[in-house]
Amino acid sequence: MNKLRRRSTINLVKELDAFPKVPESYVETSAFGGTVSLIVFILMALLTISEFFVYQDSWMKYEYEVDTDFTSKLKIKIDITVAMKCARVGADVLDVAGAVIASKELKYDDVSFEPSPKKKMWYQILHQIQNRLREEHSLQDVLFKSALKGYFSDPVPQDIPPQNENFNSCRIHGQIFVNKVAGNFHIILGKPIDTIKGHAHFASLIRNEAALNFSHRIDHLSFGNDVPGHINPLDGTEKMTLEQNMLFQYFVTVVPTKLHTSDVSLNMHQFSVTEQERLVSNEKGSRGVSGIFIKYKLSPLMVRVTEVHMPFSVFLVRLCGIIGGIFSTSGLVHRLIGYFVDIVCCQFRLGKNSMQNICTDNVSRKGVKMYKPMWLIHFQ
Repeated sequence: MNKLRRRSTINLVKELDAFPKVPESYVETSAFGGTVSLIVFILMALLTISEFFVYQDSWMKYEYEVDTDFTSKLKIKIDITVAMKCARVGADVLDVAGAVIASKELKYDDVSFEPSPKKKMWYQILHQIQNRLREEHSLQDVLFKSALKGYFSDPVPQDIPPQNENFNSCRIHGQIFVNKVAGNFHIILGKPIDTIKGHAHFASLIRNEAALNFSHRIDHLSFGNDVPGHINPLDGTEKMTLEQNMLFQYFVTVVPTKLHTSDVSLNMHQFSVTEQERLVSNEKGSRGVSGIFIKYKLSPLMVRVTEVHMPFSVFLVRLCGIIGGIFSTSGLVHRLIGYFVDIVCCQFRLGKNSMQNICTDNVSRKGVKMYKPMWLIHFQ
């Protein structure tokens, strides 16, 4: 009884076989089928290799949430060169709460405005990257992933000025810590002073207005922690003018960002900027104070950027889909091509037979005597 039950179970399992086996004597091979099989194997190998590279790669995932940190300080790091002597200009920060961060935390160095050839080459590379960033935003993902691996990590090279050179510009650089509220960093004529009535710049002793020129070059401007390799929108920006009373304004929106990659996790700040410049002239109704103003505000939203890798299970599913899809599609294409070839061959044979019949009729009509085969005569 046990043997009968085992046999019945085996027979039941055989009936459930979804992959029937075809005897080799029933299988017919052809050169066309071998060619299709070779093409299919090559295509599967290429797609498998490309899918493996996709599995090894990663991409950046962006998520948005509300920023709840308003008590900490925000670091502003700046390096800007103005085409005026340091004795004529002053820089500081004034926020909406009335707090003034004096320029004592910043350094003033007399330099030449014309950069060296090495620095010019750096600016050209930087401008090319900035232009690509404006056109192709996905390039920022590459910078995020390569930021912590040493690429583009060197700061803007600074020139060592010779001792006998005539300095006509002022390099203002350093870092300051401000409250996380809206404010403006400005560079105008005169040194900043604090008075009872408020904030002011002492410019009454500067009478040579012909020397006023707020042409400038921003080597670096960043908010928050330093990230090696991260390129900010205003890095390498240069503004030239021949007018005396020019007002340059940069409207900056700072976005807190948390960056999580496979190597490190840190907090940083990105920002977007809108530029405006105009000539200050009371006669033409264009009022204001000539100088350089960087007005910033903080976004209430925080961006979380995470480096994501493809799971191994997803890779296996995609690989099975590629192999099975190619097999199914190639079998269907092979059958369709064989079907059309058979149709064309049948049509060709039918046309050839009809042409032979027409030739036979023409010969008989011309009086040519037709002889019947011997087996047909004997049959008659």
